[in-house]
Amino acid sequence: MSAARAALYLRLSKEDGDRDGASQSIRNQRDFLLDYCGKNSLPVVEIYADDGYTGTNFAGVR
Repeated sequence: MSAARAALYLRLSKEDGDRDGASQSIRNQRDFLLDYCGKNSLPVVEIYADDGYTGTNFAGVR
């Protein structure tokens, strides 16, 4: 059996609105998930971030 790996998906929180640069929620998610993966020996192989897109405005983006 191969060892578990992690890919992180970070998405803008609607509370952040349309801020310039990386949002606070993106930074918080990244920090939390990297910490979790580190504590649980999960190597992170990729990080995906939809900074600037919320669940309400990403229709048609993909």
